[in-house]
Formats: sequence, C-alpha cells, structure tokens
Amino acid sequence: MAKLKITQVRSRIGSSKVQKATLDTLGLRKMHQSVEREGTPSVLGLVQAVRHLVTVEEVK
Repeated sequence: MAKLKITQVRSRIGSSKVQKATLDTLGLRKMHQSVEREGTPSVLGLVQAVRHLVTVEEVK
C-alpha cells in the first residue's frame, strides 16, 4: 500500500457534523495540518468524503 500525505487546506467551519467527524478520524484538527496514512480502502473512503477540504499527495 502507498503512503498518503493528507493536508487540510480549507476550514471545517460551516461543514456538517459528519464531515467534522471524518476530519477528526483522519487526525486533522487544524488548518494546514498534515498526517500520513496508509492508502487503505477505508482511508480512501474517508478522504473521498472530505475531498473539498483536503489535498492528498503520495509519499515515496
């Protein structure tokens, strides 16, 4: 599995409770915070749910 670097680039203000919970699950609490996660199907699903709030890069 590939490692992914997920960065929150937009504010969670105005987002639904579900989207806020998804960001919390990914480990993103603040703007411009980044986390590295394995590219598992469950993580990819979480990223897909908040794709308008985050950017995703593959880590080599």
